Amino acid sequence: MAKDLSPSTHPLTPPLTEEEWHFWLRLLRSRRVGVSTFFRLMGEFGSAQVALAALPSIAADAGVKNYQPCSQKAAEDEWHRARQAGAVPIAFGSPDYPDTLAQIPDPPPFLWCLGNAELMRKPIIAVVGARNASSLGTRMARKLSKELGEEGFVVVSGLARGIDAAAHHASIDTGTIAVMAGGVDVVYPTENAVLAQEIEGAGLRISEIAMSQQPFARHFPRRNRIVSGIARAVVVIEAAAKSGSLITARTALDQGRDVMAVPGHPFDPRGSGCNMLIRDGATLVRGAADVIDALNTPAVVSPTQAPATKEPPAKPAFTQRVADLHKQILDRLGPNPVPEDQLIRDLACDASVVSPEITTLEIEGKVRREPGGMLARTT
Repeated sequence: MAKDLSPSTHPLTPPLTEEEWHFWLRLLRSRRVGVSTFFRLMGEFGSAQVALAALPSIAADAGVKNYQPCSQKAAEDEWHRARQAGAVPIAFGSPDYPDTLAQIPDPPPFLWCLGNAELMRKPIIAVVGARNASSLGTRMARKLSKELGEEGFVVVSGLARGIDAAAHHASIDTGTIAVMAGGVDVVYPTENAVLAQEIEGAGLRISEIAMSQQPFARHFPRRNRIVSGIARAVVVIEAAAKSGSLITARTALDQGRDVMAVPGHPFDPRGSGCNMLIRDGATLVRGAADVIDALNTPAVVSPTQAPATKEPPAKPAFTQRVADLHKQILDRLGPNPVPEDQLIRDLACDASVVSPEITTLEIEGKVRREPGGMLARTT
């Protein structure tokens, strides 16, 4: 929505009835309403019902004709699918909503939950890494996750193959949370179907995406911000220089989370991203003791006690350097494609430094790659 809305003047009240939940669903699932717009509308109008009634007028002011919000039937259908799957919603502002997640800049307005939602009240560590993990990488993920569980931490990951799956397997008995890139009732990849059922039975699956919706590429960065946002720290095990795990690590830094990494062999490209993180200031991890020492906080709390808060750590200098490089790349690109090698020469930087950041911007949707090694800035 293009219309400028005033700052929030109404406290956000979580839905208490099924009817109120339908209004929330309709507002959030309406075209052109994302997370930020949802919260601005709620702050402006005080309720989802009033905001929904105002949407066509706001859209018209923004030049969008014949705008129709999400229908009542669509909201009822999603609610029905959730009930069939056994999923329950937890809204921002409710006592059950994770404190850590509520503190990030763009928290999900609500989460669909399948399993034991009490796990979100415990201290959580994210364990992420390569999908094509090595044998040593999966062994490390299992060992670390098992140790963290024994020390009272819940392990969160993204239910992907490789490191994610290994982390979930090792922490099912002590507590694991899978953040889904599609609907909470849609398992991706399908090879993890049995694991997903086990997590639903003993752990927790969560998603902000509509019920029964298949995951799309644009959903994975949204999923990753929840993985890091719900956790106290993110541990990366095996990540190539051009990997989604490094984007998760940067998102974690932006959220004020500790970023840690398991070092990899210099000859294995799956370790290059972790080694870059360590070089640039991330905590080196050999086991759970290194994670706990870095956090310097007790792990075990009562299931009904919210996690102890701590001041967000200062962002390492390399975060600013990466941001500056991203700006330089985007400043030199426009809608007309230019050769990648020319861009690298113009930046006067080593290709091994620039290329991974171009890929990061491509994954974030800010850069478009075209045939013949050409690059353009998305509009």
